[in-house]
Amino acid sequence: MTERILVTPRSLTRAPNTELAELERQGYELVRTTAGQTPSESELLASVPGVVGWIAGVEPISNRVLDAASDLRVISRNGSGMDNVPLDHARRRQIEVRRVVGGNARGVAELAITLIMNSLRQVSYSNEAIKRGDWARLLGMEIADRTIGVIGCGAIGQEVSRIAIALGARVVAYDPAPQRGLAPRGAFRWRDLDAVLAESDAITLHCPPVDDQALIDAYALARMKHGARLINTARAALVDEDAVLDALDQGTLGGYATDVFDREPPELTRLLAHERVIATAHIGAFTEESVANVTRIAIDNMLDVLREASMSTTS
Repeated sequence: MTERILVTPRSLTRAPNTELAELERQGYELVRTTAGQTPSESELLASVPGVVGWIAGVEPISNRVLDAASDLRVISRNGSGMDNVPLDHARRRQIEVRRVVGGNARGVAELAITLIMNSLRQVSYSNEAIKRGDWARLLGMEIADRTIGVIGCGAIGQEVSRIAIALGARVVAYDPAPQRGLAPRGAFRWRDLDAVLAESDAITLHCPPVDDQALIDAYALARMKHGARLINTARAALVDEDAVLDALDQGTLGGYATDVFDREPPELTRLLAHERVIATAHIGAFTEESVANVTRIAIDNMLDVLREASMSTTS
């Protein structure tokens, strides 16, 4: 009987994929959820029976779904985050969970830098004004000699630091477990969180949330430099959106750019409609290079587990 693999990431269900085709050549049957959409719990419940492996995206995975996946041996995330997977329940069900670390770092880092420069130069604001027939100009800032705060200095944060320094910026970085040996060439310094908030012209987030508590709340915003920009390509839960909206309305926050949302697609809230907000459709890792790289690693991670399981069964 042909073993089945479930594929749910939107980037992989939207169009044919060379890396996935290799799985079919190896004899696996691929089961895909609705093309280009985040699958609902009901769709997952209908899809998981009989699958031995699952290449998973950012869709929430419930205990109920795992209980319905009686043959499942491995969930391989095509990304680094695992907050959508009930890890304790997976462990009880003896389902191994793997993730990809750093495979999309360049893509996300380039988007973060793009959003920083867009916000500093008011590109989106000017674009929208022109389309309305207005000749609206806001004085911008160049990134050279500015201070960029990087909160979370794993693979993505390190890549952001290198690019920012290459563009002539200074980088101040905070990480709860800093790699003290890390020192990108140029103006890079480790600082505590309050110092990063106070010194930065733009702050970019590259860390997971802790206990669903907002890292950037009214307290943190009050400690930021007047007119600073805030960039979030990590997790929506890192930011208190009401506090950000208040800071934008008061003019203390110069701009907010986000690629992540609680719900996708999001509702058009007052925050997202704000003229100083830039919003992108979770495109950080949605590049040809990142999709291919992460998919290859996710497939290799999954196949490693399936081969181990097969060997233990036959031995």
